[in-house]
Amino acid sequence: MMSMIEDSRGNLLQAIRRHFFIFDRPLMVILSLILLLGCLAVSSAAMNFPGRFEGHLRNIFAGIFVMWIAAMIPPQKLMRFAVPVYAIGMALLVAVALFGLIKNGARRWINIGIIIQPSEIMKLALPLTLAWYFQKREGMIRWRDFVVAGIILALPVGLIMRQPDLGTSLLVTSAGFFVIFFAGLSWRLMIGLVAAGLASLPLVWTLLHDYQRNRVMTLLDPTSDPLGKGFHIIQSTIAIGSGGLIGKGWLNGTQSHLEFIPERTTDFIFAVFSEEFGLLGNGVLLVLYLLLIGRGLIIAANAPTLFSRLLAGALTMSIFTYAFVNMGMVSGILPVVGVPLPFISYGGTAFVTLSLGIGILMSIQRHRKLVQT
Repeated sequence: MMSMIEDSRGNLLQAIRRHFFIFDRPLMVILSLILLLGCLAVSSAAMNFPGRFEGHLRNIFAGIFVMWIAAMIPPQKLMRFAVPVYAIGMALLVAVALFGLIKNGARRWINIGIIIQPSEIMKLALPLTLAWYFQKREGMIRWRDFVVAGIILALPVGLIMRQPDLGTSLLVTSAGFFVIFFAGLSWRLMIGLVAAGLASLPLVWTLLHDYQRNRVMTLLDPTSDPLGKGFHIIQSTIAIGSGGLIGKGWLNGTQSHLEFIPERTTDFIFAVFSEEFGLLGNGVLLVLYLLLIGRGLIIAANAPTLFSRLLAGALTMSIFTYAFVNMGMVSGILPVVGVPLPFISYGGTAFVTLSLGIGILMSIQRHRKLVQT
């Protein structure tokens, strides 16, 4: 009788462990430390925004829940959803172009009972679909397959750029490009594409919207309009520089608390963090991001299928793109394109999207172990 009770108790504990303790430990430890730094930064930046820090905590719990759900779904099932999700995303992007809601001169949203931004779907749908496409052609990938993949990539990116939404189009492009790159895109072709891109810059310049041209010109000389278009970059660089080596201390940032930094809880939160924690704090944050990216690439390298490897690699490098672009624009190295700092910035949609990507990474790692054992 006692042995039966012990067996049932052991089975129960095993079931609980199988369904609830499913997170990859190294990845979760690194992510938890980044989230802690994010909470410190948001709590300071949101002092004059009642309820925003509480909203950030809700976003964290929602992200962890989404991460947990994604970690339980086997990669084989994710592959089945790739094409339907891509098709739905494309249909919604076309619907946005035809019937979308216009806010601040941009047509990016659509009301389907709830207001959604379909371009966010493509951040995951595109790498899923491209990874599925190359998985179907494993062992016989030819140059024409890269052409087809380029078309699959170009269709949603073109629709997103028409909205216009330069930041999201950049993120979607990078997610798709990394899948194509990891699938075996030759360096010769990459060099050719870069050369063609540089040669087409004059044409691209004529196709840019006025606000996009202004951002490039502001990057080159923010002092040309210090109280207007250059205000963001000037104030953020002042905040970063004033932090010095060890920073002014948590809650003691003058640029943020005197409201010189716009969008300080979202896109420009890195300036708040830099002012309060200085170069040492930035170094810690950079190391954590590098560890997160390194762990993701290890998961990608050890994945059992081409689909899993391509998807894990693309999702990992997408996090790198988020961090690089955000830090670059806040530091005045890149144009301002509205990209949040991953797991630090306040914002529900981007946070849940990134958490879903981390959950997929954990699923790939978890089900690799299950296959091996």
